[in-house]
Amino acid sequence: MTQSLNNQTRPFELGLYTFVDAGTNALTGTKQNPAEVMKNLLETIELADQTGLDVFAIGEHHREEYLVSAPEVVLGAAAARTKSIRLSSAVSVLSSDDPVRVFQRFASVDLISNGRAEIMAGRGSFIESFPLFGYNLNDYDGLFDEKLKLLSQLRDSERITWSGRFRTPLNDLGVYPRPVQKRMPIWVAVGGTPESVVRAAALEMPMALAIIGGMPERFAPFFDLYRQASKEYGFEPENIPLSVNSHGFIADDAQEAVNEYYPLQTVMMNKIGRERGWSPATQEQLEKQRHLRGSDFVGTPEEIIEKILFQHELFKHQRFLMYMGNNAIEHKKMMRAIELFGTKVAPAVRKEIARRNATA
Repeated sequence: MTQSLNNQTRPFELGLYTFVDAGTNALTGTKQNPAEVMKNLLETIELADQTGLDVFAIGEHHREEYLVSAPEVVLGAAAARTKSIRLSSAVSVLSSDDPVRVFQRFASVDLISNGRAEIMAGRGSFIESFPLFGYNLNDYDGLFDEKLKLLSQLRDSERITWSGRFRTPLNDLGVYPRPVQKRMPIWVAVGGTPESVVRAAALEMPMALAIIGGMPERFAPFFDLYRQASKEYGFEPENIPLSVNSHGFIADDAQEAVNEYYPLQTVMMNKIGRERGWSPATQEQLEKQRHLRGSDFVGTPEEIIEKILFQHELFKHQRFLMYMGNNAIEHKKMMRAIELFGTKVAPAVRKEIARRNATA
């Protein structure tokens, strides 16, 4: 996606993403009112906008423990209550959706927000949507590849002629509405496979790399691969922004951040791990990930600033999005975390990265 700014002059962006879990406390079993969770969600997006954060992104899930299966609906509500923040999915499960409808829905969000909508497309980390909408899991990779290419064409052409394996052909048909933005941003969410990195580069689409475990150094080759592949496909990688998406939580005191985040995170990660065959982890093991060379951003604003800047030295990326914990965390503490992120972390990070870019 050709941008008006190159990566040396582009302001570094910081934001939040959430999967909008139902807020059930995994330790006590206490359940929240889903309507209250949604009310709180909109308040967090408003606060993120007011504190100057750049992006808020919402995931799509089709499981009992999550409340949002259609991110565009919530993003539309947020668009009417915010002024500046960009609004994205994280992700849209493109493989089990119709790219035409995805584009149309996000074009509507773009109109409501006056040009602040983005799509973050991905294959999805869960598989419930495939049988739900009649897709074969054996086509997991082929579906995403074909539909991502179609989505790219829909973004770039008002009228389209197209044919593929998984959808009825389009013969010189107009796709409406059109967004405010001439080329509405489409990011590709990547979980750490070289094939996914090259796919994003081949379409000139920005890559959002999820780093939710392991040492950050081992992810640097993915950024190198993206930039190399981008050049090979005839694009200018210095004009394409790249993002890191990670988990974390911020508090005034480091121990408070640990106490709020890790008990719930340990249960959640082990639950997912049982489904995927991972070995169980203790809270003490997971807490090691908050250190400088770990994947989690948990601690005080000063610790988060240091860690973002450390990773920027490794990756030279242009955006950082944080998944800010489970909705079972008390709402006022979540709001305080967002306030610290927007008013303490973001200005310091932007200033230092701007200085680095100016002297590069």
